[in-house]
Amino acid sequence: VQLVESGGGLVQAGGSLRLSCAASGRTISTYAMGWFRQAPGKEREFVASCTWSGGITYYADSVKGRFTISRDNAKNTLYLQMNSLKPEDTAVYYCAAGPSVTRTDKFGSWGRGTQVTVSS
Repeated sequence: VQLVESGGGLVQAGGSLRLSCAASGRTISTYAMGWFRQAPGKEREFVASCTWSGGITYYADSVKGRFTISRDNAKNTLYLQMNSLKPEDTAVYYCAAGPSVTRTDKFGSWGRGTQVTVSS
């Protein structure tokens, strides 16, 4: 499955952005999906993930209560609604797909990322 992220940009602290991840090549309806991010000089980190139905979600503590992951399998698209953004959320955001929501280390399909910059 090929993944393409969009929706990144520059936003002031406290603002919101909605990222999208469009999939092609295969349906995502059988995959667990997730969002990850990598800030300059740091390793890539987990942000959020969800089961194939979107019924079970997981979040990093740093984004819990501010970010919401969702998916529309009919549109073959994954979303990340980001509210109350902070400068420390600045990073390249990647979406990924894999066989199990609890095994993000097994996510094998990755997009190229979209830049999110939060100004203070």
